Amino acid sequence: MARAQGARALMALAFETVYGTPPVGGFTKMPFASTTLGAEQPLLNSELLGYGRDPLAPIKDAVTADGDVVVPLDAEAFGFWLKAAFGAPTTTGTGPWTHEFQSSAWTLPSMSIETGMPEVPRYAMYSGCVLDQITWQMQRSGLLTATARLVAQGETVGTSTSAGTPAALELKRFGHFNGSITRNGTALGNVVSADITYANNLDRIETIRNDGRIDGADPSIAALTGSIEVRFADSTLVTQAINGDPCELEFAYALPSGESFTFTVHAVFLPRPRIEISGPQGVQATFDWQAARDSVVGRMCTATLVNDVETY
Repeated sequence: MARAQGARALMALAFETVYGTPPVGGFTKMPFASTTLGAEQPLLNSELLGYGRDPLAPIKDAVTADGDVVVPLDAEAFGFWLKAAFGAPTTTGTGPWTHEFQSSAWTLPSMSIETGMPEVPRYAMYSGCVLDQITWQMQRSGLLTATARLVAQGETVGTSTSAGTPAALELKRFGHFNGSITRNGTALGNVVSADITYANNLDRIETIRNDGRIDGADPSIAALTGSIEVRFADSTLVTQAINGDPCELEFAYALPSGESFTFTVHAVFLPRPRIEISGPQGVQATFDWQAARDSVVGRMCTATLVNDVETY
């Protein structure tokens, strides 16, 4: 008897033309580290009396389909998750191509994502997937991954794939060694780690349906937050926090082969932190920053991906 193993698991992704309807083709094989994407339907205990101490049969509740996908930050496949987070990019160039994703889009594309365990076999197609949140961390070492939180409409399980033969991408992965942070165009020193979280704050449309699924997931007011932990060496960030002025932060990765990913937050506001001396070691400060719409640029953030993919 075959047993499912994560090492043999597969994932394919395609954007939908109609929400909740998987396309017949155009799937792409996606690299991923782990996923909790799935559908569940809880049971409701019977509240009825008069039938003795033994309970009556439970009733099925509504279906909930969502979960997280942990993916690498790479030069090609990560563009699909950026499109899910911000909408279709503006692409320029003739190879390599520059894809610019901008925040503030009113509508977001939906995706169909299939996860496969061929040894069972079990192929689960999740339709109507909309990205709710994407987050990643910058640090000195370790594996560089991002976590995409998805809200799906439903799950369809089969014994054979519905994604056909997915197109393959070349994996060109960024690492923490390739990362840099700038503030107002100048390198920001003494940074120990940084966290970035972009959220679309999806509003699930939970209407009455005979299949228990949602009608959609609409984006609400977006949020871009994070934290920067720095060695306390100067008062630049503390002064900015006290004055209440915004700054522009740029989180960037670049490969020697020319591919790059740049995430620019145009108006970052810093809180006044508590500066603690916890012992003889170096003093560190943590700034839990928030971003807002920049009045000059007209948006909150811009993600730029340079690679050999012609279109997303």
